Amino acid sequence: MERLASEGGSPVRRDRFPEGVTGPEITAEDADAVAEVVRSRNLWRHGGRRVADLEAAWAALHGRPAAQVTASTSGTAAIHLAVGAVDPEPGDEIIVAPITDFGSVIPILAQNAIPVFADVDAETFCLDPAAVERAITPRTRAIVAVHLFGQPCDVRALAQLARARGLALIEDCAQAPLADVDGQPMGTFGDFGCFSLQQSKHITAGEGGLTLAADAGRASRMRLFADKGWPREGQVRTHLHFGLNYRLTEMQGAVALAQVPRLAGIVRRRQERAARLDRWLADLPGVRLPRPPAGARSAYWMYPCLVDPAVLGVDASGFAEAVRAEGVPLASGYVPPLYTVPALAERRTYGASGFPFGAPQARPQPAYAPGLCPRAESMAARLVYVPWSQGYTDRDVDDLGRAIGKVARALAARAG
Repeated sequence: MERLASEGGSPVRRDRFPEGVTGPEITAEDADAVAEVVRSRNLWRHGGRRVADLEAAWAALHGRPAAQVTASTSGTAAIHLAVGAVDPEPGDEIIVAPITDFGSVIPILAQNAIPVFADVDAETFCLDPAAVERAITPRTRAIVAVHLFGQPCDVRALAQLARARGLALIEDCAQAPLADVDGQPMGTFGDFGCFSLQQSKHITAGEGGLTLAADAGRASRMRLFADKGWPREGQVRTHLHFGLNYRLTEMQGAVALAQVPRLAGIVRRRQERAARLDRWLADLPGVRLPRPPAGARSAYWMYPCLVDPAVLGVDASGFAEAVRAEGVPLASGYVPPLYTVPALAERRTYGASGFPFGAPQARPQPAYAPGLCPRAESMAARLVYVPWSQGYTDRDVDDLGRAIGKVARALAARAG
């Protein structure tokens, strides 16, 4: 058994693992697109064409009419457009996954609704449809299904459940553009598909979001919500309902639009490199990969797996540290279950009111405390992930596989 680098042995990778390879692919074409907007002196979406063209391109990518996509300022805003279009009453409930970016939850609170957390599926690492069904009450209005790390959740089961119970299904696809199930892309199974253009995503405008609606009525409402409830086609300025200013700029629209044609290739290359690492990690002691639903393909925002401390004798942090000592990247501790963060556990929402918790319309809620979603808590404690990129070479992936395998086998032999 090779001696681990963390204990003085030779590392798998001696030269520096490529830095910046996980960043966005920004080309001269992208820069030219932004420069053209600047030269036009029209940086606002109204009067320009780049944001509208981006919406049309994103709609075409998903087989929808252009009018059913609205661009916004962030992935969080993209989800807020969907929640705003659902238009919950104060104290209504929206079911969401506990392991996700806080941006999945902010829009729920912003619309004075209550996040209800359902546990994850131990196989997919995403929302468990059975746990979602148990969480439904008469006050439930929607489900936010997060495709975590690019991995599709069991979206067909969730869509069937939502239809049967009269609920809106909001797909959080921030990490999963062009992930699919049997060729159908994420974001097209539910009532809304929400995407992110943030710096770390597959394509980027620095910040930005896109929301896809399944029907014209909700598409119209979300477009109004993004522009202060202002129907600009009329001659008289008015505001039909509450909305925010979530307008994307023409510069952001231009740089994202230039990247849309490259997205399918980016996702495909990430999938090919992940398949190579899968072969290295198959059947390793104490390391488990997610098992996707039948027919599902991940977009691989990150490459996640779970480690078993009982087999390896170390926790996720210790395992990741040992792998990094071998000269390759591995991280642990993505996010804790969100119901444990102070904003929710201590009801830090609107001043000292704690609203919408305790609102007259709301039903009594269980405490946001450890034990609420046991599988999610176990997953958060055991999760490690590789920052993923279409830019990895075969050698990079092989070094990752060698390093993770070397550490797992050595620790398991010692612990056994």
